[in-house]
Amino acid sequence: MSETTATAPLPTPKVGFVSLGCPKALTDSELILTQLSAEGYQTSKTFEGADLVIVNTCGFIDEAIQESLDTIAEALNDNGKVIVTGCLGAKTGEGGGNMVLEMHPSVLAVTGPHATQEVMDAVHTYLPKPHDPFLDLVPGGFGEAGLKLTPRHYAYLKISEGCNHRCTFCIIPSMRGDLVSRPVGDVLKEAKALFEGGVKELLVISQDTSAYGVDVKYRTGFWDGKPVKTRMLELVQTLGEMARAHDAWVRLHYVYPYPSVDDIIPLMAQGLVLPYLDVPFQHSHPDVLKRMKRPASGEKNLERIQRWRELCPELVIRSTFIAGFPGETEEEFEHLLGFLREAQIDRAGCFAYSPVQGATANELPGMLPEALREERRARFMAVAEEVSIARLHQRVGSTMQVLVDSAPAMGRRGGVGRSFGDAPEIDGVVRLLPPEKLSKTLKVGEFTRARIVSVEGHDLVGVPV
Repeated sequence: MSETTATAPLPTPKVGFVSLGCPKALTDSELILTQLSAEGYQTSKTFEGADLVIVNTCGFIDEAIQESLDTIAEALNDNGKVIVTGCLGAKTGEGGGNMVLEMHPSVLAVTGPHATQEVMDAVHTYLPKPHDPFLDLVPGGFGEAGLKLTPRHYAYLKISEGCNHRCTFCIIPSMRGDLVSRPVGDVLKEAKALFEGGVKELLVISQDTSAYGVDVKYRTGFWDGKPVKTRMLELVQTLGEMARAHDAWVRLHYVYPYPSVDDIIPLMAQGLVLPYLDVPFQHSHPDVLKRMKRPASGEKNLERIQRWRELCPELVIRSTFIAGFPGETEEEFEHLLGFLREAQIDRAGCFAYSPVQGATANELPGMLPEALREERRARFMAVAEEVSIARLHQRVGSTMQVLVDSAPAMGRRGGVGRSFGDAPEIDGVVRLLPPEKLSKTLKVGEFTRARIVSVEGHDLVGVPV
Protein backbone atom coordinates (compact mmCIF):
# COMPACT_ATOMS: atom_id res chain seq x y z
CA MET A 1 0.00 0.00 0.00
CA SER A 2 1.49 3.29 -1.05
CA GLU A 3 1.58 6.36 1.12
CA THR A 4 0.59 9.79 -0.09
CA THR A 5 2.80 12.58 1.16
CA ALA A 6 1.12 15.98 1.49
CA THR A 7 3.31 18.94 0.68
CA ALA A 8 2.75 22.29 2.33
CA PRO A 9 1.82 25.08 -0.09
CA LEU A 10 4.57 27.55 -0.79
CA PRO A 11 4.12 30.89 0.99
CA THR A 12 2.73 33.71 -1.14
CA PRO A 13 5.58 36.03 -2.15
CA LYS A 14 5.19 39.44 -0.54
CA VAL A 15 6.20 42.79 -2.07
CA GLY A 16 6.51 45.92 0.06
CA PHE A 17 5.56 49.08 -1.83
CA VAL A 18 6.20 52.78 -1.19
CA SER A 19 4.81 55.45 -3.52
CA LEU A 20 6.19 59.02 -3.45
CA GLY A 21 5.60 62.07 -5.59
CA CYS A 22 2.73 63.53 -7.61
CA PRO A 23 -0.61 62.00 -8.74
CA LYS A 24 1.02 60.91 -12.00
CA ALA A 25 3.45 58.78 -9.99
CA LEU A 26 0.50 57.52 -7.95
CA THR A 27 -1.26 56.23 -11.06
CA ASP A 28 1.99 54.52 -12.13
CA SER A 29 2.04 52.83 -8.72
CA GLU A 30 -1.55 51.69 -9.16
CA LEU A 31 -0.67 50.03 -12.47
CA ILE A 32 2.22 48.14 -10.87
CA LEU A 33 0.16 47.09 -7.84
CA THR A 34 -2.65 45.88 -10.11
CA GLN A 35 -0.21 43.73 -12.09
CA LEU A 36 1.37 42.36 -8.91
CA SER A 37 -2.05 41.36 -7.59
CA ALA A 38 -3.06 39.83 -10.92
CA GLU A 39 0.02 37.64 -10.78
CA GLY A 40 -0.71 36.48 -7.24
CA TYR A 41 1.79 38.54 -5.24
CA GLN A 42 0.83 39.83 -1.80
CA THR A 43 1.48 43.56 -1.38
CA SER A 44 2.11 45.67 1.66
CA LYS A 45 2.78 49.32 2.54
CA THR A 46 5.57 48.30 4.91
CA PHE A 47 9.02 46.70 4.52
CA GLU A 48 8.49 44.20 7.36
CA GLY A 49 8.19 40.62 6.21
CA ALA A 50 8.47 41.55 2.52
CA ASP A 51 10.52 39.41 0.15
CA LEU A 52 11.51 42.58 -1.71
CA VAL A 53 10.57 46.26 -1.77
CA ILE A 54 9.59 48.59 -4.62
CA VAL A 55 10.09 52.33 -4.13
CA ASN A 56 8.38 54.67 -6.62
CA THR A 57 10.38 57.89 -6.41
CA CYS A 58 10.05 61.59 -7.21
CA GLY A 59 12.88 63.54 -8.84
CA PHE A 60 11.49 67.02 -9.30
CA ILE A 61 12.84 69.35 -6.61
CA ASP A 62 15.73 68.91 -4.16
CA GLU A 63 13.46 68.12 -1.19
CA ALA A 64 11.66 65.39 -3.14
CA ILE A 65 14.95 63.91 -4.37
CA GLN A 66 16.28 63.75 -0.81
CA GLU A 67 13.09 62.16 0.49
CA SER A 68 13.31 59.52 -2.23
CA LEU A 69 16.98 58.78 -1.52
CA ASP A 70 16.27 58.56 2.22
CA THR A 71 13.39 56.14 1.59
CA ILE A 72 15.61 53.94 -0.60
CA ALA A 73 18.25 53.91 2.15
CA GLU A 74 15.61 52.98 4.74
CA ALA A 75 14.31 50.17 2.55
CA LEU A 76 17.83 48.82 2.00
CA ASN A 77 18.54 48.96 5.72
CA ASP A 78 15.25 47.32 6.77
CA ASN A 79 14.89 44.81 3.93
CA GLY A 80 17.96 44.76 1.67
CA LYS A 81 16.18 43.84 -1.56
CA VAL A 82 15.01 47.00 -3.31
CA ILE A 83 13.76 47.84 -6.81
CA VAL A 84 13.62 51.56 -7.64
CA THR A 85 11.27 53.13 -10.18
CA GLY A 86 9.87 56.61 -10.89
CA CYS A 87 11.31 59.95 -11.94
CA LEU A 88 14.42 59.78 -9.77
CA GLY A 89 15.34 56.55 -11.53
CA ALA A 90 15.81 58.54 -14.75
CA LYS A 91 18.11 61.19 -13.27
CA THR A 92 21.81 61.42 -13.96
CA GLY A 93 24.16 61.76 -11.00
CA GLU A 94 27.24 63.97 -10.59
CA GLY A 95 29.46 61.18 -11.92
CA GLY A 96 27.50 60.98 -15.17
CA GLY A 97 25.85 57.67 -14.37
CA ASN A 98 22.50 56.85 -12.84
CA MET A 99 21.97 58.91 -9.66
CA VAL A 100 20.29 56.10 -7.71
CA LEU A 101 23.00 53.58 -8.57
CA GLU A 102 25.71 56.11 -7.69
CA MET A 103 24.14 56.71 -4.28
CA HIS A 104 22.86 53.17 -3.63
CA PRO A 105 24.76 50.65 -5.78
CA SER A 106 23.23 47.67 -3.94
CA VAL A 107 19.67 48.16 -5.27
CA LEU A 108 18.46 45.26 -7.38
CA ALA A 109 17.21 47.31 -10.35
CA VAL A 110 16.39 50.87 -11.39
CA THR A 111 13.79 52.03 -13.92
CA GLY A 112 12.36 55.41 -14.86
CA PRO A 113 8.71 56.52 -14.59
CA HIS A 114 5.75 54.90 -16.32
CA ALA A 115 7.61 51.61 -16.54
CA THR A 116 5.24 48.89 -15.33
CA GLN A 117 6.65 46.11 -17.51
CA GLU A 118 10.29 46.93 -16.63
CA VAL A 119 9.40 46.82 -12.93
CA MET A 120 7.57 43.51 -13.34
CA ASP A 121 10.53 42.05 -15.26
CA ALA A 122 12.79 42.97 -12.32
CA VAL A 123 10.32 41.47 -9.82
CA HIS A 124 10.18 38.23 -11.83
CA THR A 125 13.98 38.04 -11.83
CA TYR A 126 14.29 38.21 -8.04
CA LEU A 127 10.89 36.88 -6.95
CA PRO A 128 9.29 34.49 -9.46
CA LYS A 129 5.55 34.98 -9.96
CA PRO A 130 3.21 32.52 -8.24
CA HIS A 131 1.01 31.97 -11.33
CA ASP A 132 0.11 33.36 -14.69
CA PRO A 133 -2.06 36.49 -14.60
CA PHE A 134 -5.80 36.31 -15.15
CA LEU A 135 -7.91 39.42 -14.93
CA ASP A 136 -10.56 37.67 -12.86
CA LEU A 137 -7.97 37.37 -10.08
CA VAL A 138 -7.68 41.13 -9.69
CA PRO A 139 -9.44 42.02 -6.44
CA GLY A 140 -11.79 44.91 -5.89
CA GLY A 141 -14.75 46.28 -7.75
CA PHE A 142 -13.02 48.51 -10.28
CA GLY A 143 -12.59 45.98 -13.06
CA GLU A 144 -10.56 47.45 -15.90
CA ALA A 145 -9.31 50.28 -13.70
CA GLY A 146 -7.44 47.94 -11.37
CA LEU A 147 -6.37 48.81 -7.84
CA LYS A 148 -6.55 52.29 -6.35
CA LEU A 149 -4.32 53.83 -3.69
CA THR A 150 -6.79 56.62 -3.01
CA PRO A 151 -9.91 56.21 -0.87
CA ARG A 152 -12.61 54.29 -2.68
CA HIS A 153 -14.77 57.34 -3.42
CA TYR A 154 -12.27 59.31 -5.51
CA ALA A 155 -9.61 58.41 -8.08
CA TYR A 156 -7.12 59.95 -10.48
CA LEU A 157 -7.47 59.37 -14.21
CA LYS A 158 -4.21 59.88 -16.13
CA ILE A 159 -4.99 60.81 -19.74
CA SER A 160 -1.45 61.23 -21.08
CA GLU A 161 2.21 60.86 -20.25
CA GLY A 162 5.05 63.33 -20.81
CA CYS A 163 5.15 66.94 -22.02
CA ASN A 164 6.17 68.73 -25.23
CA HIS A 165 7.19 71.98 -23.50
CA ARG A 166 10.66 72.83 -22.33
CA CYS A 167 10.06 75.30 -19.51
CA THR A 168 13.45 76.37 -18.24
CA PHE A 169 12.73 75.58 -14.56
CA CYS A 170 11.42 72.06 -15.26
CA ILE A 171 13.16 68.72 -15.81
CA ILE A 172 10.04 66.55 -16.09
CA PRO A 173 10.34 66.04 -19.91
CA SER A 174 13.84 64.64 -19.44
CA MET A 175 12.37 62.01 -17.11
CA ARG A 176 8.90 61.37 -18.56
CA GLY A 177 9.53 62.17 -22.23
CA ASP A 178 7.39 63.96 -24.80
CA LEU A 179 3.61 63.94 -24.80
CA VAL A 180 1.96 60.57 -25.40
CA SER A 181 -1.84 60.72 -25.23
CA ARG A 182 -3.69 57.58 -24.16
CA PRO A 183 -6.30 56.33 -26.65
CA VAL A 184 -9.58 58.05 -25.85
CA GLY A 185 -11.45 54.74 -25.80
CA ASP A 186 -9.07 53.34 -23.15
CA VAL A 187 -9.44 56.47 -21.01
CA LEU A 188 -13.23 56.36 -21.14
CA LYS A 189 -13.26 52.61 -20.48
CA GLU A 190 -11.22 53.17 -17.32
CA ALA A 191 -13.47 56.06 -16.25
CA LYS A 192 -16.57 53.88 -16.66
CA ALA A 193 -15.00 51.14 -14.53
CA LEU A 194 -14.18 53.67 -11.81
CA PHE A 195 -17.69 55.15 -11.75
CA GLU A 196 -19.25 51.68 -11.72
CA GLY A 197 -16.90 50.75 -8.86
CA GLY A 198 -18.32 53.54 -6.72
CA VAL A 199 -16.03 56.49 -7.42
CA LYS A 200 -17.83 59.79 -6.80
CA GLU A 201 -15.04 62.13 -7.87
CA LEU A 202 -12.77 61.62 -10.87
CA LEU A 203 -9.66 63.81 -10.99
CA VAL A 204 -8.29 64.17 -14.52
CA ILE A 205 -4.50 64.53 -14.51
CA SER A 206 -1.59 64.74 -16.93
CA GLN A 207 1.44 66.93 -17.44
CA ASP A 208 -0.57 69.14 -19.80
CA THR A 209 -4.27 68.33 -19.86
CA SER A 210 -5.09 71.01 -22.45
CA ALA A 211 -2.70 69.37 -24.94
CA TYR A 212 -4.48 66.01 -24.89
CA GLY A 213 -4.44 64.58 -28.41
CA VAL A 214 -1.96 67.05 -29.93
CA ASP A 215 0.56 64.26 -30.54
CA VAL A 216 -1.97 62.18 -32.52
CA LYS A 217 -3.45 65.24 -34.32
CA TYR A 218 -6.73 64.83 -32.43
CA ARG A 219 -7.38 61.50 -34.11
CA THR A 220 -10.88 60.07 -33.89
CA GLY A 221 -11.24 57.09 -31.58
CA PHE A 222 -14.27 55.07 -30.55
CA TRP A 223 -16.20 54.70 -27.34
CA ASP A 224 -19.45 52.80 -26.83
CA GLY A 225 -19.74 52.36 -30.59
CA LYS A 226 -19.52 56.10 -31.27
CA PRO A 227 -16.66 58.20 -32.68
CA VAL A 228 -14.93 60.48 -30.16
CA LYS A 229 -12.07 62.85 -30.95
CA THR A 230 -8.86 62.53 -28.95
CA ARG A 231 -9.19 66.09 -27.71
CA MET A 232 -9.79 67.75 -24.36
CA LEU A 233 -13.22 69.18 -25.24
CA GLU A 234 -14.73 65.87 -26.40
CA LEU A 235 -13.06 63.94 -23.59
CA VAL A 236 -14.32 66.29 -20.88
CA GLN A 237 -17.82 66.40 -22.36
CA THR A 238 -18.05 62.61 -22.45
CA LEU A 239 -16.64 62.25 -18.93
CA GLY A 240 -19.14 64.83 -17.71
CA GLU A 241 -22.07 62.99 -19.25
CA MET A 242 -20.82 59.74 -17.74
CA ALA A 243 -20.40 61.38 -14.32
CA ARG A 244 -23.91 62.87 -14.46
CA ALA A 245 -25.34 59.38 -14.98
CA HIS A 246 -23.55 58.23 -11.82
CA ASP A 247 -24.21 61.38 -9.74
CA ALA A 248 -20.47 62.01 -9.60
CA TRP A 249 -17.94 64.83 -10.05
CA VAL A 250 -15.24 65.40 -12.66
CA ARG A 251 -12.40 67.73 -11.67
CA LEU A 252 -9.73 68.99 -14.10
CA HIS A 253 -6.09 69.38 -13.12
CA TYR A 254 -3.06 70.91 -14.83
CA VAL A 255 -4.99 72.76 -17.50
CA TYR A 256 -2.64 75.04 -19.45
CA PRO A 257 -4.45 78.29 -20.31
CA TYR A 258 -4.69 77.82 -24.07
CA PRO A 259 -7.55 79.56 -25.91
CA SER A 260 -9.19 76.13 -26.29
CA VAL A 261 -9.98 76.16 -22.54
CA ASP A 262 -12.67 78.75 -23.35
CA ASP A 263 -14.71 75.88 -24.81
CA ILE A 264 -14.62 73.98 -21.50
CA ILE A 265 -16.02 76.80 -19.37
CA PRO A 266 -19.62 76.50 -20.68
CA LEU A 267 -19.58 72.83 -19.63
CA MET A 268 -18.75 74.03 -16.12
CA ALA A 269 -21.52 76.63 -16.21
CA GLN A 270 -23.94 73.84 -17.20
CA GLY A 271 -22.85 71.69 -14.25
CA LEU A 272 -21.45 68.94 -16.46
CA VAL A 273 -18.01 69.17 -14.84
CA LEU A 274 -16.95 71.00 -11.70
CA PRO A 275 -16.36 74.77 -12.05
CA TYR A 276 -12.76 74.27 -10.96
CA LEU A 277 -9.54 74.77 -12.89
CA ASP A 278 -6.05 73.87 -11.73
CA VAL A 279 -3.94 76.11 -13.98
CA PRO A 280 -0.12 76.24 -13.68
CA PHE A 281 0.39 79.98 -14.31
CA GLN A 282 3.85 80.09 -12.61
CA HIS A 283 4.17 83.89 -13.04
CA SER A 284 2.45 86.95 -14.54
CA HIS A 285 5.16 89.29 -15.80
CA PRO A 286 5.81 88.93 -19.57
CA ASP A 287 9.61 89.12 -19.20
CA VAL A 288 9.69 86.42 -16.52
CA LEU A 289 7.34 84.21 -18.54
CA LYS A 290 9.66 84.65 -21.52
CA ARG A 291 12.68 83.57 -19.45
CA MET A 292 10.64 80.61 -18.22
CA LYS A 293 9.68 79.74 -21.84
CA ARG A 294 6.08 79.27 -20.75
CA PRO A 295 3.59 78.32 -23.46
CA ALA A 296 0.11 79.67 -24.13
CA SER A 297 0.79 83.44 -24.31
CA GLY A 298 0.85 83.81 -20.54
CA GLU A 299 0.83 87.62 -20.68
CA LYS A 300 -2.89 87.37 -21.67
CA ASN A 301 -3.90 85.27 -18.68
CA LEU A 302 -5.67 88.06 -16.80
CA GLU A 303 -7.97 88.70 -19.75
CA ARG A 304 -8.62 84.95 -20.03
CA ILE A 305 -9.55 84.66 -16.37
CA GLN A 306 -11.93 87.61 -16.61
CA ARG A 307 -13.59 86.01 -19.64
CA TRP A 308 -13.88 82.65 -17.85
CA ARG A 309 -15.50 84.24 -14.80
CA GLU A 310 -18.00 86.05 -17.03
CA LEU A 311 -18.99 82.72 -18.55
CA CYS A 312 -18.99 80.86 -15.21
CA PRO A 313 -19.21 83.12 -12.12
CA GLU A 314 -18.84 80.13 -9.76
CA LEU A 315 -15.42 79.23 -11.20
CA VAL A 316 -12.69 78.39 -8.67
CA ILE A 317 -9.11 78.73 -9.89
CA ARG A 318 -6.11 77.18 -8.19
CA SER A 319 -2.59 77.65 -9.42
CA THR A 320 1.08 77.33 -8.59
CA PHE A 321 3.71 80.04 -8.91
CA ILE A 322 7.47 80.46 -8.61
CA ALA A 323 8.96 83.32 -6.58
CA GLY A 324 12.55 84.43 -6.98
CA PHE A 325 13.05 83.15 -10.52
CA PRO A 326 16.53 84.04 -11.87
CA GLY A 327 16.64 87.71 -12.82
CA GLU A 328 13.29 88.53 -11.14
CA THR A 329 13.29 92.20 -10.15
CA GLU A 330 11.27 93.71 -7.34
CA GLU A 331 9.05 95.33 -9.97
CA GLU A 332 8.41 91.95 -11.64
CA PHE A 333 7.60 90.38 -8.30
CA GLU A 334 5.19 93.21 -7.43
CA HIS A 335 3.53 92.59 -10.82
CA LEU A 336 2.95 89.01 -9.70
CA LEU A 337 1.35 90.14 -6.42
CA GLY A 338 -0.88 92.53 -8.35
CA PHE A 339 -1.93 89.71 -10.69
CA LEU A 340 -2.77 87.51 -7.71
CA ARG A 341 -5.09 90.20 -6.32
CA GLU A 342 -6.68 91.23 -9.61
CA ALA A 343 -7.20 87.70 -10.91
CA GLN A 344 -8.65 86.68 -7.53
CA ILE A 345 -6.86 83.32 -7.49
CA ASP A 346 -8.87 81.18 -5.07
CA ARG A 347 -6.11 78.77 -4.12
CA ALA A 348 -2.44 79.50 -4.75
CA GLY A 349 0.72 77.59 -3.97
CA CYS A 350 4.21 78.97 -4.36
CA PHE A 351 7.71 77.55 -4.64
CA ALA A 352 10.82 79.57 -4.02
CA TYR A 353 12.93 78.93 -7.14
CA SER A 354 14.93 75.76 -6.66
CA PRO A 355 18.05 75.32 -8.87
CA VAL A 356 17.28 71.69 -9.68
CA GLN A 357 20.12 69.87 -11.40
CA GLY A 358 19.48 69.82 -15.15
CA ALA A 359 17.16 72.85 -15.29
CA THR A 360 18.34 75.30 -17.95
CA ALA A 361 17.13 78.24 -15.84
CA ASN A 362 20.18 77.67 -13.64
CA GLU A 363 22.28 79.13 -16.46
CA LEU A 364 20.29 82.38 -16.59
CA PRO A 365 21.94 85.52 -15.19
CA GLY A 366 20.68 87.03 -11.97
CA MET A 367 20.37 84.04 -9.62
CA LEU A 368 18.86 85.49 -6.44
CA PRO A 369 20.16 84.68 -2.93
CA GLU A 370 18.20 81.89 -1.25
CA ALA A 371 17.13 84.22 1.58
CA LEU A 372 15.55 86.65 -0.92
CA ARG A 373 13.81 83.81 -2.77
CA GLU A 374 12.31 82.56 0.48
CA GLU A 375 11.35 86.09 1.57
CA ARG A 376 9.43 86.62 -1.67
CA ARG A 377 7.74 83.25 -1.32
CA ALA A 378 6.56 84.25 2.16
CA ARG A 379 5.27 87.62 0.87
CA PHE A 380 3.46 85.84 -1.95
CA MET A 381 1.76 83.39 0.41
CA ALA A 382 0.62 86.23 2.68
CA VAL A 383 -1.17 87.88 -0.25
CA ALA A 384 -2.47 84.52 -1.49
CA GLU A 385 -3.97 83.81 1.92
CA GLU A 386 -5.57 87.25 2.03
CA VAL A 387 -7.23 86.73 -1.36
CA SER A 388 -8.22 83.13 -0.64
CA ILE A 389 -9.88 83.88 2.69
CA ALA A 390 -11.79 86.83 1.21
CA ARG A 391 -13.07 84.54 -1.55
CA LEU A 392 -14.12 81.91 1.01
CA HIS A 393 -16.08 84.47 3.04
CA GLN A 394 -18.30 84.97 0.01
CA ARG A 395 -19.55 81.40 0.55
CA VAL A 396 -20.89 82.09 4.05
CA GLY A 397 -24.67 81.83 4.07
CA SER A 398 -24.85 79.64 0.96
CA THR A 399 -25.80 75.97 0.85
CA MET A 400 -23.25 73.77 -0.93
CA GLN A 401 -22.97 70.17 -2.02
CA VAL A 402 -20.22 68.46 0.00
CA LEU A 403 -18.51 65.12 -0.66
CA VAL A 404 -17.93 63.44 2.70
CA ASP A 405 -14.37 62.20 3.37
CA SER A 406 -14.72 61.41 7.08
CA ALA A 407 -17.80 60.79 9.23
CA PRO A 408 -17.17 59.23 12.67
CA ALA A 409 -20.26 57.73 14.28
CA MET A 410 -22.28 58.22 11.05
CA GLY A 411 -21.64 61.94 11.27
CA ARG A 412 -23.60 62.50 14.45
CA ARG A 413 -20.59 64.40 15.83
CA GLY A 414 -19.91 65.99 12.46
CA GLY A 415 -17.24 65.13 9.92
CA VAL A 416 -15.01 66.43 7.14
CA GLY A 417 -15.81 66.88 3.48
CA ARG A 418 -15.00 68.95 0.41
CA SER A 419 -16.94 71.32 -1.82
CA PHE A 420 -16.44 71.74 -5.56
CA GLY A 421 -13.69 74.23 -4.72
CA ASP A 422 -11.58 71.73 -2.76
CA ALA A 423 -9.44 69.10 -4.45
CA PRO A 424 -8.12 66.31 -2.21
CA GLU A 425 -4.97 67.09 -0.18
CA ILE A 426 -4.03 70.34 -1.98
CA ASP A 427 -6.92 72.65 -1.06
CA GLY A 428 -9.02 73.24 2.04
CA VAL A 429 -11.90 71.21 3.47
CA VAL A 430 -15.41 71.75 4.71
CA ARG A 431 -15.57 71.03 8.45
CA LEU A 432 -19.03 69.61 9.07
CA LEU A 433 -20.69 70.36 12.40
CA PRO A 434 -23.19 67.93 13.96
CA PRO A 435 -26.38 67.86 11.84
CA GLU A 436 -29.33 69.91 13.04
CA LYS A 437 -31.70 66.96 12.58
CA LEU A 438 -31.09 63.97 14.85
CA SER A 439 -32.14 61.66 12.01
CA LYS A 440 -29.49 63.07 9.63
CA THR A 441 -26.49 60.81 9.06
CA LEU A 442 -23.31 61.16 7.01
CA LYS A 443 -21.48 58.44 5.10
CA VAL A 444 -17.98 58.53 3.61
CA GLY A 445 -18.14 58.72 -0.16
CA GLU A 446 -21.62 60.20 -0.31
CA PHE A 447 -22.82 63.74 -0.86
CA THR A 448 -24.59 65.93 1.64
CA ARG A 449 -25.90 69.48 1.55
CA ALA A 450 -24.33 71.85 4.04
CA ARG A 451 -25.15 75.43 5.01
CA ILE A 452 -21.88 77.36 5.27
CA VAL A 453 -21.76 79.28 8.57
CA SER A 454 -18.14 80.47 8.90
CA VAL A 455 -14.55 80.35 7.66
CA GLU A 456 -11.58 78.89 9.57
CA GLY A 457 -8.28 79.68 7.84
CA HIS A 458 -8.48 78.03 4.42
CA ASP A 459 -11.47 75.89 5.41
CA LEU A 460 -15.21 76.35 5.42
CA VAL A 461 -17.46 75.36 8.32
CA GLY A 462 -20.92 74.04 7.52
CA VAL A 463 -23.99 72.45 9.06
CA PRO A 464 -25.42 69.40 7.24
CA VAL A 465 -29.04 70.06 6.25
